[in-house]
Amino acid sequence: MFQQLSDKLQEIFKDLRGHGVISEANVDAALRQVRLALLEADVDFQVARRFVARVKEKALGETVLRSITPGQQIVKIFHEELTALLGGDSAPLRLQDKCRILIVGLNGSGKTTSSAKLARFLKKQGHFPTLVPCDLQRPAAIEQLVTLGKQIDVPVHAPEPNEKQVQRAVAAAVRSADTPGGPNIHIFDTAGRQEINEPLIQELKELKEFLDPQEILLVVDAATGQQAVSVATHFNDALAITGIILTKLDGDARGGAALSMREVTRQPIKFAGTGEKLDQFEVFIPERLAGRILGMGDVVGLVEKAVEAVEAEDAALLERKLRTASFDFNDFLTQFKMMRRMGPLENILGMLPGMSNVQGLSVDEKQLKRTEAIVLSMTKEERMRPDILNARRRQRIARGSGCTVTEVNELLRRFDQMRKMMKNAGKMKKMMKQLQGLSR
Repeated sequence: MFQQLSDKLQEIFKDLRGHGVISEANVDAALRQVRLALLEADVDFQVARRFVARVKEKALGETVLRSITPGQQIVKIFHEELTALLGGDSAPLRLQDKCRILIVGLNGSGKTTSSAKLARFLKKQGHFPTLVPCDLQRPAAIEQLVTLGKQIDVPVHAPEPNEKQVQRAVAAAVRSADTPGGPNIHIFDTAGRQEINEPLIQELKELKEFLDPQEILLVVDAATGQQAVSVATHFNDALAITGIILTKLDGDARGGAALSMREVTRQPIKFAGTGEKLDQFEVFIPERLAGRILGMGDVVGLVEKAVEAVEAEDAALLERKLRTASFDFNDFLTQFKMMRRMGPLENILGMLPGMSNVQGLSVDEKQLKRTEAIVLSMTKEERMRPDILNARRRQRIARGSGCTVTEVNELLRRFDQMRKMMKNAGKMKKMMKQLQGLSR
């Protein structure tokens, strides 16, 4: 989402770092470009103006302009201010026993999916959430939440078929929390509209008064640009929201809403949806996003994704196979699935420092699927013993995977090269150990 903004900012700072000495004129020129880059990324005009003013005030300090690396100092200031603009530290939910969380937002922002994602997140933390559909006007909303609840094994307290009053349906759900062993967190998925109107706001106000929720989370589509800021302002003025869930951060829109939201509402962004799948939901950590926008990567986030996606035993087994060069196509398939669980590979590469500067970073997901199809078209024996793959077998695999024989041959060639490299690495390691023994 922030690729265009990231590219422009990195180009501006690259030019600044190229100067041995920086003058006030250099800083002014650079920050003019920064302001334009922010506005082009759909950042609110007032937010961009105030942000640039804060950076300028610090960047023109005597300690910065007279330092040995003034360009690096200004980048550091920009990173700190960008982190502050996004909210500073992450903001956890204010959870307590029998907690109530109200999810609000416009239609199409991703409220229902975000409600299920949040329930899954809280369940993994050891809580016992339940989902409560409050949109009784749109039957599909209830059905969708019930379906999502089954996928994550979280109960959904659906209203009776003849129930028309939201408060009665909600009251029945709340009473379930009083039963022994009942849920300790209720997540209420409220009704939305195509645009903000008085009936919607009034309904939400009455629901808030009735429930007295500990959290009111506004779900905002990060791709809606300047409109998202207006939406957030209206909901905040009417309901006093306690936090924001930004959805569709995996999209290719300009993403200025994410940079404007905290400053406009004074409420923290608590979670971010990074994809359509229910596990693509994470705590929003401002410092990490600021680092990614500036091309610094997010190694901590990458490690966390790896820990969640890869079982320790699988990782140890894979390490042994790589070390002994006994890696086969079954292991290749296992490793492939591990990577898939971590999310889109393009996003994973973007978390590595400096990778955003690499031209043509895009990953062809279709090619990855073709590669997986080729391996899945092999028999178990063929995956274990690639050496038996003669011309006839390769033709069968090509037909089964919908690929050409050339693509099958190319995959086998690259796989053979990888195994040879691992074998050579193993020999080198063994030789180094022998040399270390002789030197003692």
